[in-house]
Amino acid sequence: MAYASLATGVLLAAGFGSRFDPDGLRNKLLACMPDGTPVAHEAAHRMLRVVSRVVAVVRPGSDALARLLNDAGCDVVFTANAERGMGASLAAGIEASAEAEGWIVALADMPRIAVTTIETVARALDGGALIVAPFYQGQRGHPVGFGIAHREALLSLDGDTGARSLLMSQSVMRLDVDDPGILRDVDTPEDLHNL
Repeated sequence: MAYASLATGVLLAAGFGSRFDPDGLRNKLLACMPDGTPVAHEAAHRMLRVVSRVVAVVRPGSDALARLLNDAGCDVVFTANAERGMGASLAAGIEASAEAEGWIVALADMPRIAVTTIETVARALDGGALIVAPFYQGQRGHPVGFGIAHREALLSLDGDTGARSLLMSQSVMRLDVDDPGILRDVDTPEDLHNL
């Protein structure tokens, strides 16, 4: 483990990935990157190098993904509210780890976030920051850290905007990082190929 954070990781893996496969036959999170590692496994592995617990949120029926994430070391939580959007999925992850002292939230389709970036976010959060976000060339990315003071606000999230409203309404500690991985997600087969 690079750095043992006090925070709990929340890995959001409940999306439908319709841009990756409009027919819904292939789950992008199970797709393999050029080195043969499944996308979600790599995202989980990187997070687990910094935090001791990662709660992975998946939708019902995603049994193969749940097994993969469980094998990677995550605690898997199914949420029937996944169709309501990222906010509902994030709330489910917070509820499943309500005893946590803080949360580092990442997306399972972002397997190229540098471990050093996750560690930088974790150190700031553990140091008392209430909300922490990495920025690359002026753009905010993931993972985002939330302190315990935001537990109730996170639990009340719903819809598809995730924690965007919280990030816009509160003071965010900005961490400038040299890590394009904080912006690179896998939305299409071309994105996967370009990893």
